[in-house]
Amino acid sequence: MKTEKLKIVTLLGAVSIGFASCTGGGSGNANPEDKQLLGAGSTFAYPLYSKMFSEYGKLDSVQTNYQSIGSGGGIKQLMSKTVDFGASDAYLNDDQISKAPAPVVEFPTAIGAVVISYNIPGNPELKMTPEIISGIYLRTITKWNDDKIKAENPDAQLPDQDITVVHRSDGSGTTFIWTDYLSKINTDWQSKVGKGTSVNWPDGEIGGKGNEGVAGVIKQTPGAIGYIELAYAIENNMPYALLKNAAGNYIKPSLESASLCANGDIPADTRITITNSSVDQAYPIASFTWIILYKEQKYGDRSKEKAANLLKELWWMVHDGQQYTKPLTYAPLPPKAVAADEAILKSVTYDGQPVLQNP
Repeated sequence: MKTEKLKIVTLLGAVSIGFASCTGGGSGNANPEDKQLLGAGSTFAYPLYSKMFSEYGKLDSVQTNYQSIGSGGGIKQLMSKTVDFGASDAYLNDDQISKAPAPVVEFPTAIGAVVISYNIPGNPELKMTPEIISGIYLRTITKWNDDKIKAENPDAQLPDQDITVVHRSDGSGTTFIWTDYLSKINTDWQSKVGKGTSVNWPDGEIGGKGNEGVAGVIKQTPGAIGYIELAYAIENNMPYALLKNAAGNYIKPSLESASLCANGDIPADTRITITNSSVDQAYPIASFTWIILYKEQKYGDRSKEKAANLLKELWWMVHDGQQYTKPLTYAPLPPKAVAADEAILKSVTYDGQPVLQNP
């Protein structure tokens, strides 16, 4: 395992990252608070953002404190204007946009895969179909030795054991990705549960807070199954299933198979889901992860310098910062997504004037 990867056991709470460097930009008379940035949200993106903010801090002496509290929490803090940016694995829906106190912009920073992990004796590598996955989460498949699971995995020693279904207990972009996928593959799920960062789960399921919380519940609960981000499964040496995609192929989650989902056109506002791709070798549960901020940065007591520091860091993340995606098991942005991001970041203003004059 690459040493750059983070130990997921440290994910609870806030982390302050990015230290002063003699190579930083800006004048010596600048207000130190202008280089103190605060963000909150996605646990899905936490390993990547921790690395990015740390590395950027070495370049420009910007200190970014990122709180890994879940996408729902990040959006809530952005709406209350207590953070400089929010981070979410689900783009804002129309209702959230309409309720924002001022216009917002959002843009993707990377692509990640959500995997199905489990805890059964021997933890064999399992194959799962859309019918099996939706059946488990709708509670119509309740035993590990169910005939449908056995049919796809004839060589696995499947126990006569109850399946304990685990989901996120907090408002979660990972849950949005998961339920978006389930809504596409199963009409009963779509009509009875639907998609969102929080949903009314079927009876008999248990929750864990954050990707790290779900991973912990799975590891500690014999017979458990749940959805987590690929990096968490790898870091914790947890098994994950091969999934049958829309083209009928069994696909193992990886950087390459996840990135194939994003090969299509990207809308100007970047609000798109890429789950259940029809691409032949695409892994079916993959998504962008987004950063959200206010389009007009002159609000409260924010300075122009602080807005400039924020936008320069965000611009770096979707360009030079992409070098840190693959070592941390994320897929980098495709060129079409980078182009969309550039247009969005250039549209951000301070007192009506573009913040990024010469990016």
